[in-house]
Amino acid sequence: MVRAGAVQLNATADREANLANADRLVRAAAARGAQLVVLPEKWPLLGSGAQLRDGAEPIDGPAISWARACARELAIELVAGSFAERTPDGRIHNTSLHISPDGEIAAAYRKIHMFDVTVDGVEYRESEHEDPGDEIVVSRTDDGLELGLSVCYDLRFPELYRILALRGARVLVVPAAFTLATTRDHWETLLRARAIENQAFVIAANQIGENEPGRRSGGRSMIVDPWGVVLAQATDGVGVIVADLDLGRLDAIRSSLPSLANRRASAYRWPA
Repeated sequence: MVRAGAVQLNATADREANLANADRLVRAAAARGAQLVVLPEKWPLLGSGAQLRDGAEPIDGPAISWARACARELAIELVAGSFAERTPDGRIHNTSLHISPDGEIAAAYRKIHMFDVTVDGVEYRESEHEDPGDEIVVSRTDDGLELGLSVCYDLRFPELYRILALRGARVLVVPAAFTLATTRDHWETLLRARAIENQAFVIAANQIGENEPGRRSGGRSMIVDPWGVVLAQATDGVGVIVADLDLGRLDAIRSSLPSLANRRASAYRWPA
């Protein structure tokens, strides 16, 4: 049994306020017994493309330095949502880190799918200020629990999650800043589908509220079990949810309804 927590934030371009809120809520999750805590997408800074690019920091910058110190102090596994990472070659990635209880970076995942869409008349063009990653990442906690890393818009690409599951992921983590409209209409359906089809737990930490004029996230952070049952869901505000992940139940589901084992990979062909 592992107790997991998801933090729901209303991050903006005010970095100091974001860090203070993240610190308070991660500590609140740990106080409720969470051994694995997930922050949302862009928890240190969420704003316009220009603000994100200007505020990007290296992996050893202040945001991740705080995250590493916090994980070490609280002795928790911390998935530090995502942040705008500036790499030594000047590229900007939307990067999620798994930090172990000793404060070390266990894994880094750079968001593969860029959110280049129009929703409710608002245009989003992530590729104008960020570079996509190209590596699928499964990490492991100190106790050997396999985590499949993803970020926000990735949720719409089931092939990513199937590969994570086939590589051993038993928990899928989804830090996000899902828009208000897509949270309302798609969020829960997509999260439960990814859990059911991959027979894995899903921990989804979403942003909530307005981060810049006209751009709002929808909240409803969730923890879902491998049967698709919602174990915990956040209210419409900043806060923390926790739930116990029964790994024995996961094993029982995979054994009694072995859809992963029943795959026929040799019959599948990608369309030309």
